Amino acid sequence: MGRMLAKRAQLYDAIRRFFRERGFLEVETPVRLPANAPETNIDAIPAGTGWLRTSPELAMKRLLAAGHEKLVQLAPCFREGENGRWHHPEFMLLEWYRAHAGYIEILADTKALLATLAQELCGTTDITWQGAPLSLAQELWEKRTVSDAFIEHAGWDPAQHFDPDRFDLDLVTRVEPALATDHPVILIDYPAPLAALARRKPNDPTRAERWELYLGGVEIANAYSELTDPTEQRARFEQANALRQKRGAQPYPLDESFMTSLEHLPPSGGIALGVDRLLMILAGANSLDGVLPFRHG
Repeated sequence: MGRMLAKRAQLYDAIRRFFRERGFLEVETPVRLPANAPETNIDAIPAGTGWLRTSPELAMKRLLAAGHEKLVQLAPCFREGENGRWHHPEFMLLEWYRAHAGYIEILADTKALLATLAQELCGTTDITWQGAPLSLAQELWEKRTVSDAFIEHAGWDPAQHFDPDRFDLDLVTRVEPALATDHPVILIDYPAPLAALARRKPNDPTRAERWELYLGGVEIANAYSELTDPTEQRARFEQANALRQKRGAQPYPLDESFMTSLEHLPPSGGIALGVDRLLMILAGANSLDGVLPFRHG
């Protein structure tokens, strides 16, 4: 574990240097919150009169709305009931946000970041994970729309005929297992109901400007162009809370300070990247057990 602790420290240092050289401001935001963003399938851990954060997203967007244009944070986050090979209830997220940008600009950042980190930690962008080759070279990234991937591997288009239960099942059993594992794969332009904080595509309201990144078949990051309409955001949060209640989960209060700040949020792009999973792949570990020094339920 001593080697892995050193690798983690090296990774954090490389991440911070990457963003510092590109003019980002590193910030820290509260860990205990009066409200997280209501999301249908993400449960927060209670802490006193509030909850531990599931993401620093709302606070970082408030800073964007206050005029800070390029922000980054390495953020310990917490989610109830997440445990397994790729999951742990306490985990590290890397989130960064850019004003006057969108999900395509965030994708360019991500390609450059991962190539840089692979060089820093492994000495090359061509690595091996689980006995198989995986190249993080920027020119090899594959980009597929969610609709195209589902039509090919599951036989239907979820943007045109959305079914949340069928989507989740087919994503896990048909689409994800069919993704290439020897280079990064982006699934882009999600059905609009699956992007509670992302803006819809201007020329196609059935889809949202959201993408997810897979490395070696493992989901690593979730990015989107940010929704800036307070009225639509409130409606989406209320819908998420209604779906939470439908599955027997507690609804969450809305962060009214965040809702007010949306009136001043410029067009922006942001991303959440799972640092523990990334370290697992760059360090050649088979699961999070190999990279978390203190594993608990």
